Amino acid sequence: MTGGGEERQRGGGGEEGALQREGTPPANDPSLPATPGVRGESSEVAGRAAGKQGSIVVCPRQRGNPVLKFIRNVPWEFGEVKADYVLGQTTVALYLSLRYHCLHPDYVHQRLGNLGKEFALRILLVQVDTKNPHDVLKDLARICILADCTLILAWSLEEAARYLETYKMYENKPADMLKEKVEQDYISKVTDCLTTVKSVNRTDCITLISTFKTLAEIVESPSDQISLCPGLGPHKARRLQATFQEPFLRNQGSENGREGK
Repeated sequence: MTGGGEERQRGGGGEEGALQREGTPPANDPSLPATPGVRGESSEVAGRAAGKQGSIVVCPRQRGNPVLKFIRNVPWEFGEVKADYVLGQTTVALYLSLRYHCLHPDYVHQRLGNLGKEFALRILLVQVDTKNPHDVLKDLARICILADCTLILAWSLEEAARYLETYKMYENKPADMLKEKVEQDYISKVTDCLTTVKSVNRTDCITLISTFKTLAEIVESPSDQISLCPGLGPHKARRLQATFQEPFLRNQGSENGREGK
């Protein structure tokens, strides 16, 4: 629910009556509380919305949505935009309360239709605020697949705000910012290699390197010798030996033989 009370349940839009008429609440409605932290509401924001740097542009229909109170790490301002939140030049988000969707199942179709295909990344941010939401979420997942829209679930207002902030903060970041950083020294490379074996952690790797000195010595050591290392034990030792003994390349001939059978 995004409104200020039960009588104003809405899935990211204005009051229920306003949604049915235009989809936008009247600007002078006294029942809609003013939201703190607004930078400005001039119509000039509409022209700057797509290129606005550093700020999330919020549709006026989101006025009174409590999720705005939790957007604290990036600035935001109101602007006349089609989406509920403009997070970048190519990224927008629609906000939907699951409770509201159950009451008005056609609302999401209307909003996605009005949004069109103008943006490369269109997000449907769903606030899960009902019990047993699984069947409804399956239906929303199907809608998003057909509409080429990304579905994101938030289980609290704080989580929903974090998603919006993160998309804005990473707007101009390269993709490799999300990749794990691996140091180039020998110990870091061996640790990165051995931790791919299930249940083997970094502490185990340091123990193995301290005991056997090199990766070659670890690979050539019998499992009973590895199991004597503190924290390893026979279970991890067997898993390491099983991994070391697996072939690096699959036998194409055997695979073809199985396919023929």
